[in-house]
Amino acid sequence: MDKISVLISKEAIETRIQEMADKLNRDYEGKEVHLVGILKGSVFFVCELAKRLTMPVQMDFMAVSSYGSGTESDGRVKIVMDMADSIRDKHVVLVEDIIDSGTTLSYLLPILASRQPADLRLITLLSKPDRRKKEVAIDDIGFVIPDVFVVGYGLDYAQKYRNLPYIGILEV
Repeated sequence: MDKISVLISKEAIETRIQEMADKLNRDYEGKEVHLVGILKGSVFFVCELAKRLTMPVQMDFMAVSSYGSGTESDGRVKIVMDMADSIRDKHVVLVEDIIDSGTTLSYLLPILASRQPADLRLITLLSKPDRRKKEVAIDDIGFVIPDVFVVGYGLDYAQKYRNLPYIGILEV
């Protein structure tokens, strides 16, 4: 069994998601928001965020990958599954679980912008700025974390540990 220590508690995550939702509620008051979650990691975050939003919400998902089955990015990006709906003229909030190298989002953001949304905002539950290879403009960050490998709350190691209700450091 792998050793996992708690980095961010379930309670801290829930509090921070509410704060992020409050900001979106203020910024998009009177508008409809189109949440786009990046699979698989963002599922927990995007669902909890959506439950706290007070405006009409549409949800869609994309599967975009720059990871293999290990703990390091292989540097290649591919869209595995595209959104089902058009985002043209919509207020789009792209929801990520974690941004570390920035490779995936530096590839994806221009593609989404070319689809002519009314606006495009990027939020992430976690950011690892020490690992950044490509800078991306992040509109809201849940937590800035050190350069450690984390699991839980949607994040995995070889498809395991997504179901943990907290963010933990995996010692491999």
